[in-house]
Amino acid sequence: MPKPVSPQKFNLQGQTGIVTGSNVGLGLQCCRQLLDLGLDHLILAVRDENKGRKAKEDLQKGAPGAKIEVWKLDLSTYDSVTAFAQRCNTLSRLQFVILNAGVFKVKLEINESTGHEEVMQVNYLSTALLTILLLPILKEKNAPAHPGRITIVSSETAAWCKFKEQESNPILPAFNDPKNFEKQERYYTSKLLEQLFLVQLVKRVPSSVAVISCVNPGFCYGSNLHHEAAVGVVGAIFTGIKRTIGRSTEVGARTLTDAAINHGSETHGKYLGDCQIKPMAPFVTSPKGDSVGERLWNETMAELSFARAQETLNDLKR
Repeated sequence: MPKPVSPQKFNLQGQTGIVTGSNVGLGLQCCRQLLDLGLDHLILAVRDENKGRKAKEDLQKGAPGAKIEVWKLDLSTYDSVTAFAQRCNTLSRLQFVILNAGVFKVKLEINESTGHEEVMQVNYLSTALLTILLLPILKEKNAPAHPGRITIVSSETAAWCKFKEQESNPILPAFNDPKNFEKQERYYTSKLLEQLFLVQLVKRVPSSVAVISCVNPGFCYGSNLHHEAAVGVVGAIFTGIKRTIGRSTEVGARTLTDAAINHGSETHGKYLGDCQIKPMAPFVTSPKGDSVGERLWNETMAELSFARAQETLNDLKR
């Protein structure tokens, strides 16, 4: 059972943090914990600003002196991601970002604006783009001796997927094929791709720019992630199982808070679970995983070329 970060050990006064998907579930509980640790500037990055404002009202009751803002971020559209990153650049300080937003879909949905399957769009491609666009901002606003942090919320389910699309060339279009879609498998695979991306990213970005890691919050009830699947008899059974064997979002959020503030450069490019470094999905560190990871990286850079993703990474070396 992960323990809460101690307020006697950490005081986040004077810091600015961002949590995506922060109006409900793990994100909301993580925000509450950060505010309890003295964070005085919190940005709620949410798709639905009305829900974000309700979350702000709730959080403000426990931290009346904190500055809490609601910023629009819709990972379904690249325009929203780039606009959000540009807005982040206006901040006078930014110490950490927790990328918690994600989706679980029960059927195949093709994103109209990008042409990619929606789970891969939100959980992988847009998350990868936002990570890259935030790096120069964190580099500028933090000293190399005290780099900013990006924490990507991952899942142990990355180790469970079959990832049959790995044999496709190219890989990304294969996720649009209805024959390849299965709701649980697709979510698991999106989390595997996040880990493959992280391994490739830290080959190119040192920890002095930003410490980038991923974290598994565990199997949590009340997260709202599986709301599309929580219908009918099967949905009721699944919800009951989660409630019986899962951990609360308050407990799960402790892992996010810990990953964002309670570690140093030793976690750069690492996977954390229960507040400690753990192995990534076995495929990630296998020879096949490294080869597939390189292919996926090249496809991702080509996909994100409109936002100068590769050039942004190259500029970090200057």
